[in-house]
Amino acid sequence: MAKLTALIPTGNEEHNIIEVLHSVSFADEILVVDSFSTDRTVELARPLATRIIQREYINSASQKNWAIPQAAHEWILIVDADERVTPELREEIQSLLKQDNHPYVAYDIYLNEHFMGQRMHYSSLQGNKATRFFMRDKCRYEEKHVHADIIADGPIGVLKGKLNHNTYRDFDAFINKLNRYAWWQARDYEKRVGKITPLHVVIKPFFRFMKHYVIRLGFLDGFAGFAYAYVQSYAVMTRYLKLWLLRRGLK
Repeated sequence: MAKLTALIPTGNEEHNIIEVLHSVSFADEILVVDSFSTDRTVELARPLATRIIQREYINSASQKNWAIPQAAHEWILIVDADERVTPELREEIQSLLKQDNHPYVAYDIYLNEHFMGQRMHYSSLQGNKATRFFMRDKCRYEEKHVHADIIADGPIGVLKGKLNHNTYRDFDAFINKLNRYAWWQARDYEKRVGKITPLHVVIKPFFRFMKHYVIRLGFLDGFAGFAYAYVQSYAVMTRYLKLWLLRRGLK
């Protein structure tokens, strides 16, 4: 049976760390990659983790690419602190690790999305997946500040088991996260977006709201669907506003 490293990136995740570490307890190595948390994350993780390594945070892709080669085992499962491995996913991964031959070098995993304490079935959150189970020496993340994908040296399969994902802790924390992402996305947009116009700060946010709430049936998720569509439209406006500010040397 091949051995598995569970890689957990953290940054001030004391409210999440114990549960996420318990959910990957079946791994042969639990590697916590901490960005110098100032809360109790490291203290709480120490009894449950195999190793804790620390590095100043630049962006998610850079942090993971730094950590991946340090994994002790060939197969890696990356689980963010706000995610949990379901029993079905655990059993599927353990079954794959028992196989001698693997047709894929990486596997996508679907996410059960939760927002404002509610399981979301629509709102563009249905069908979300990410490449999280992969061979250490065959995969790296692309160099992007936000939403970087895995670049795999080989074919990618899809698992049936899912990760439970709850990006929402409280409203202020969620908005703060959107604001951080907006700054990073503004930097990604710097070379490929021209002059900022009403198209970017009015029309695009409006269509983002309509996409989540109407086209992708967010209204069927009730008030949580409305709130999600609204904050996503806000996020679109904000990233272009921050790009406009960056170009003027402002924040």
